[in-house]
Amino acid sequence: MKYYISKKISADFDQAVLLVTESLKKEGFGVLTEINLQEKLKEKLNVDFRKYKILGACNPAYAYKAIQQEDKIGTMLPCNVVVQELENNEIEVAAVDPVASMMAIENPGLAGIAREIKEKLARAIASL
Repeated sequence: MKYYISKKISADFDQAVLLVTESLKKEGFGVLTEINLQEKLKEKLNVDFRKYKILGACNPAYAYKAIQQEDKIGTMLPCNVVVQELENNEIEVAAVDPVASMMAIENPGLAGIAREIKEKLARAIASL
């Protein structure tokens, strides 16, 4: 089982980040965090790396449902979505597959929630 959902698109990197943010918003997700990995790797290790951002996406209603089922689920929140620049101005967008990540938790109450979140993330990515 793959642990992510992904799609490659042709776009400018910054435009892609905006498109992903808007697509997530349509599915009820907000972006709580944004980590610019290219910038951090340069700052901390002085290495050059491709454009790569990690967006921490959260759907509050589903986060609340999940926390009611499993109080430590916050260790796996928010859902990470990666936007990275590949060669030839191609951008890859990848999101964690919540069904795959929830397999590590022995709580059947999370299965339905994970499936619904996966469907929303998959729709957001497919719409790009």
